[in-house]
Amino acid sequence: MSDPAMKIPARMSVAEFVVWNAPDGRRWQLVDGVPEAMAPSRRTHGAIQNELGRLIGNHLIERASPCSVIAEPGIVPRVWADFNFRIANLAVTCSTYVEEEFALSDPVLIIEILSPNNEAETWSNVWTYTTIPSVLEIVVVSSVFVRADLLRRLPDGSWPEKPDVIEDAELSLESIEFRVPLRAIYRTTRLAGRRSYQRAERLTCYP
Repeated sequence: MSDPAMKIPARMSVAEFVVWNAPDGRRWQLVDGVPEAMAPSRRTHGAIQNELGRLIGNHLIERASPCSVIAEPGIVPRVWADFNFRIANLAVTCSTYVEEEFALSDPVLIIEILSPNNEAETWSNVWTYTTIPSVLEIVVVSSVFVRADLLRRLPDGSWPEKPDVIEDAELSLESIEFRVPLRAIYRTTRLAGRRSYQRAERLTCYP
């Protein structure tokens, strides 16, 4: 008799997903009710995530901020909320909690690391994050080039049509009053010290 835990449901709700016994050790997220396995992070991807998480964490500690940076949190967007449980690379929240929570409460900043094999998935997640009222900024950091795309909520609550592109400049995050040279987050990667890629070679990644 087959083990029910080894079967991947065709469709699930968030309530079912968070108690689901996934069939392997990989990370999964729920996209419009469909569970999707997430590929393991490559070295550059993981290094960027760790370095940026460390820099933001140190910044929050130095400022005695009530906010905290969380690695790979569950994010429930407002769009079709009962059937979406996305996994971000990093997020910052300033809310407190007493009991453990499956999804991060009230994130103000969400960061994704973009790899060539997860481009569509990443930008799909970004779109859903814009539906969360607490989110003020979303950053998509490339793991192929020294580049970040920054989306910042406008004063009227809307979002810009396209992100600001950052290359040889500072990454400035107003939501947590954080500034760092973009190249600093690539310090432990193979991209450290490389010049920015030519504009003709850019990935067209924003929908």
